[in-house]
Amino acid sequence: MADAGDNSPTGRDYRDTVFLPETPFPMRGGLPQKEPLILEQWGDLYATLRKQRQAEGAPLYVLHDGPPYANGDIHIGHALNKTLKDFVVRSRFLLGHDVDYVPGWDCHGLPIEWKIEEQFRARGRRKDEVSKAEFRQACREYAAGWIDVQREQFKRLGITGDWANRYATMDFPTEAAIVAEFHKFKNSGQLYRGSKPVMWSPVERTALADAEIEYHDHVSPTVWVKFPVVAATDDHPDDLLSFRTGTPSVVIWTTTPWTIPANRAISYGPDIAYGLYEVAAMEEGLEFEPWAKPGDRLILADKLAEEVFKAAKIARWTRVGDISPSGLECAHPLAPLSSGYGFSVPLLAGDHVTDDAGTGFVHTAPGHGADDFEVWKAHGHHEVPDTVDPDGAYYPHVPLFAGLKVLETEGKKTGRFGPANPAVIDKLIEAGALLARGRLEHSYPHSWRSKAPVIFRNTPQWFIRMDKPLEDDGTLRERALAAIDSTAFHPAAGKNRIRSMVEGRPDWLISRQRAWGTPLAMYVDKETGQPLHDPEVDARIVAAIAEGGADAWFTRPDADFLGQHDPDRYEKVEDILDVWFDSGCTHAFTLEGRADTRWPADLYLEGSDQHRGWFQSNLLEGCGTRGRAPYEAVLTHGFTLDENGEKMSKSKGNTTDPATVIKESGADILRLWVALVDYAEDQRIGKQILQTTVDAYRKLRNTARYLLGALAGFDEAERLPYDRMPPLEKFILHRLWELDRDVRLAYESYRFQDVIRPVLEFCSNDLSALYFDIRKDSLYCDRPDADRRRAARTVMDEVFLRLTAWLAPLVPFTMEEAWTTRFPDAGTNCARVIPETPGEWRNRAEAERWAGVQTVLEIVNEALEAARRDKRIGGALDAWPVVAGPADAFAPFDGLDAAEVFRTSGAELVAGGDAVTVEVRLADHPKCARSWRRVPDVGSDPDYPDLSARDADAVRWMDAARAAG
Repeated sequence: MADAGDNSPTGRDYRDTVFLPETPFPMRGGLPQKEPLILEQWGDLYATLRKQRQAEGAPLYVLHDGPPYANGDIHIGHALNKTLKDFVVRSRFLLGHDVDYVPGWDCHGLPIEWKIEEQFRARGRRKDEVSKAEFRQACREYAAGWIDVQREQFKRLGITGDWANRYATMDFPTEAAIVAEFHKFKNSGQLYRGSKPVMWSPVERTALADAEIEYHDHVSPTVWVKFPVVAATDDHPDDLLSFRTGTPSVVIWTTTPWTIPANRAISYGPDIAYGLYEVAAMEEGLEFEPWAKPGDRLILADKLAEEVFKAAKIARWTRVGDISPSGLECAHPLAPLSSGYGFSVPLLAGDHVTDDAGTGFVHTAPGHGADDFEVWKAHGHHEVPDTVDPDGAYYPHVPLFAGLKVLETEGKKTGRFGPANPAVIDKLIEAGALLARGRLEHSYPHSWRSKAPVIFRNTPQWFIRMDKPLEDDGTLRERALAAIDSTAFHPAAGKNRIRSMVEGRPDWLISRQRAWGTPLAMYVDKETGQPLHDPEVDARIVAAIAEGGADAWFTRPDADFLGQHDPDRYEKVEDILDVWFDSGCTHAFTLEGRADTRWPADLYLEGSDQHRGWFQSNLLEGCGTRGRAPYEAVLTHGFTLDENGEKMSKSKGNTTDPATVIKESGADILRLWVALVDYAEDQRIGKQILQTTVDAYRKLRNTARYLLGALAGFDEAERLPYDRMPPLEKFILHRLWELDRDVRLAYESYRFQDVIRPVLEFCSNDLSALYFDIRKDSLYCDRPDADRRRAARTVMDEVFLRLTAWLAPLVPFTMEEAWTTRFPDAGTNCARVIPETPGEWRNRAEAERWAGVQTVLEIVNEALEAARRDKRIGGALDAWPVVAGPADAFAPFDGLDAAEVFRTSGAELVAGGDAVTVEVRLADHPKCARSWRRVPDVGSDPDYPDLSARDADAVRWMDAARAAG
């Protein structure tokens, strides 16, 4: 139609009579340039939205922010997480809620502490040469700098929230609030100091909780060690334990030879079958001399004996008979080398022992293993030896090995295993106690921060009891499990995951031996070992920290806090709190005490790893202090992988930097990617995937652009009532009704993929491929007051009003641009709610009719396309198809113009035959110089001999309007 008039017999150019779409909204987004301008126009958008919703009396919705760590630029995981949160915030505003969302930051902890240590080392100062106050101030300034950087990066993503009142775990009032929460546990009796093995990082010199551990493959030395039997009860007849024919040995197997000096017992399984075996012969042709020899007597689990013999190169053996380990006592294998190992080693029954691997016996070092500790205590033993110091080296009192490192903590070898393992193995060989050795690749615990291996080490630490009966007779574990059962999880599988973790978790280890954090600000009675319970002391501590931060605890004299109490009687605890306890308290100081929010939150939203982290620490803190979880619902997302499904890492060079995506394509592209993925699973990103996202974005943008062009000049006087709508318009309005229902439900249940994908399909299929194509002729060529054109523009207005609302949470910049292009004085699109959709638009009959129409239309389109390829026609308007088929196939066309549906100049439907067939005939009529339709009434109006009757009427109307104007 752009060339209308070229072939006009009258010579008139009709192009200026065609109502072509007009809009300043460009086809190319130019998002990297436009988005910052839109951000500037929004100003404090969150404050604007809250003020408006509160004035409307809107219901409150609370999303509590899990704090990112204030250390480094944001990565793609941050972008995914914060964008999902923004979808929640914006969609709840869209649904008519007042939304409370205060972004926050986690500021304490080891990564920042290390950075500051590095900075001081670079200036030639060791950490122990720097005062705690100076060191903590440096940490505080470092974290504050990264908060500023990350905040701007999040804002550039379009994240809306109460940035002006952000929270941070290092703020003075916040640190005071955390201490006050800690005091609640102290004063309720849930807190205790226990000496037990905990996961310890020698590199970081601190205890770690389960949530701070990750597992990596590691190759460990393995040893089979003989513990000679030195005593037995009467239950063991002489023919089994005949010392005259050779002292039998109980054989253990371990992957931690360095713990042998800490051995104090051997555990056995009460239900495991054991036997006494005598070595008959060794394998021949070996390149080395094995440590076993004929005549050796070994006590092993029957199920594992052959495996042990294979490792020890034993070729033949004799099973002497059954044996019960109960009542046996052994010598320590290092006893021949030092009197320091001259104690006896009892055999203890333990349910943790299996015969799945090893020897059926478990070497038991109560200072270096949870099971070891428990079985040792269960048998009435109370002394737990201290073998390894905080640096991972043997204490000076450890015979043979004093000062040797289990793990290297300095220099280039930091994090590698030190000389302890080989030294112990050498001494076992020297003592004649080694039966065999090998190597094993297995999963080994590492610190998730330093990535260095950790060890189990007995240290005095502070714990919160999971199983102590509280005032309601329930325990913290029982409260937490009940809270899990009453929480909604998205996806639902999250409930079982966190439930299994809470069911089996040990007591909550909350103390750390570091400098940068919130202190366990309390005093302990030196005589009783119990924490001081004095509300006035607690109040003074909290007030001082609120005024001067956690530093006040370390710098102010004890008398300032203790009042009338004698400072000499009390020990000041200077450990700091586990950072998970810090962030577990965020609900207390972010949601409580503010008039414009409430506790508990409606939703917590984080990655699935937070089932053992933030979700769980908040759960335990809330249940321990308030009897329930601080949230009603929990939403989890997976991790972001590269396009090949591999974990991202800088060393691999397979990371996707959100800043780069925003710079090259715009934040809306990254946000659209988040909307399109199934966030509940691990998702992928990369250049090809982002290109697919750009293609999807282009569909949305082109739809908005077409609507803006088609709606130029539309006003309320043009609106057509529903009862005068043609069938096609009623079908599109029905689709709007369906989508409105589905979009609302999807947003309410956080299924963002179920918003964007149906809307994209609607834009591509219902609008672009069907509605816009059919109505293009009417929009361009009907006179403006024609009902059909008015109907089309009315429906397009309704489509525009809903698309810009539905998509506002997902691609807010583009929808803002579209909205303000059409309504520059109507305020921000972000403040709108979804327009109410009339129930009368629901029209199942039209939906069924158009399903049938489109079945026939697909067949006709294929035939027209084939005719175009064969050059029998130039375009669809050259065609006059004859469509034959069963009568019921054409029933949906009742009341419709088939040519209008097919976009041809004419069409004929012929009932007959079993299948729909199409004969593409030429439209044998003159061509309208304005609309290019070849129809019989071209030339029927003598004033416009080169136009169809419809086009002549439209041009006459326009000519008259111009003459009057």
